[in-house]
Amino acid sequence: MIKRVAVIGGGAAGIFCAINLARMVPELRVTVYEKSNQLLGKVKISGGGRCNVTHACFEPKELIKYYPRGGKEMLGPFHYFQPGDIFDWFEQRAIPLKTEDDNRVFPTTDNSQTIIDCFMEECRRHHVDVRTQSGVQQLVKTSGGWTLHFSDNHVVETDAVVWTTGSSTQSWQLLEQLGHTIIPPVPSLFTFNIRDERLQDLMGISATHCTVRIEGTRFSADGPVLITHWGLSGPGILKLSAWAARELHASQYDFIVRVNWDNRFSGESFVEMLKEIRQEQSKTMVRTFSAARIPSRLWLSLLQAIPGLLDLKWGEVSNKHIEQIAEAVQKSYFRVQGKSTFKDEFVTAGGVDLKEVDFKGMQSKLHPGLYFAGEVLNIDAVTGGFNFQAAWTTAMLAAQHISQHAKH
Repeated sequence: MIKRVAVIGGGAAGIFCAINLARMVPELRVTVYEKSNQLLGKVKISGGGRCNVTHACFEPKELIKYYPRGGKEMLGPFHYFQPGDIFDWFEQRAIPLKTEDDNRVFPTTDNSQTIIDCFMEECRRHHVDVRTQSGVQQLVKTSGGWTLHFSDNHVVETDAVVWTTGSSTQSWQLLEQLGHTIIPPVPSLFTFNIRDERLQDLMGISATHCTVRIEGTRFSADGPVLITHWGLSGPGILKLSAWAARELHASQYDFIVRVNWDNRFSGESFVEMLKEIRQEQSKTMVRTFSAARIPSRLWLSLLQAIPGLLDLKWGEVSNKHIEQIAEAVQKSYFRVQGKSTFKDEFVTAGGVDLKEVDFKGMQSKLHPGLYFAGEVLNIDAVTGGFNFQAAWTTAMLAAQHISQHAKH
């Protein structure tokens, strides 16, 4: 029978698991151990300090499509606890959430501190013991449970352990010592470093209807693309970086990306549209009428490489010019040399091999009484609240499974 539970890691998954575990079994002694002096660090900075709690996608089969790694394994868990359930969880605690136009979900206060305050109040209400500056140095399996050795030589005996340390190399090493396989971590969710005259002086400009593709691979993504002072960013680029994380790491972040700045039309239909514009706007200068749904400054920059084109009227544009325009807009090739972390919301692809975890309760298949939740697992998603949802879901599953064993 489980009476004591140690939750290792005071991030989103750890705190959420501890709260729900203590709520489900009030007589349980639940302690959270966090190696730093700060709890819920990623919650605080998420969404520019507003906390992107989840994503308004309520169908599990659709939801898993946003997870480059772990989607298949999360299908069952999302049937148990999905974005609609996290809406209910917070609203039951007088924290209403709102859905924005892009389906990202935030607290109505637009302040991540609202979520942090809610969690800390729940910890107090359910008597969760939270200890900071408590780093685990060794995890030892015993006949009755687990022994935890801490950096200050403190030793704790516990019946069950929930491991929620995120992308911590040291923690993964401890799990490897127990026989778990760790998929080597590589960065995910990053922007592309590009030096190209076509992007100079366009910082802050974005195009909405884009397709980005990594040449020589199967990887492509749709979504807005933002031009920055170091290259390309935006949802389309971040999505692409997540899906191709391992391959781009192997290439040492030196590759070619092809950008279609206006994907509303196929190549042939775009050419036909340009020919129609040539007739309808025959007396209009090419430089003053953008045929693509992109900002005018980007239009001018893309076409500067075509000699003499910007000094012509549309009626003076040749068929060869039309092909060149289509190429410039729909097949822009850029050399990528390096990456940049997306703000402070660093996400890692890698972690505990999912084959070694029972997703009915997030328990280790190698060691009963050891559970996992959050980014310590080889699960990651594109940006938009999906990584937090995986944390809430895996944490709730672990809490539910432990509670069932604690009650018997």
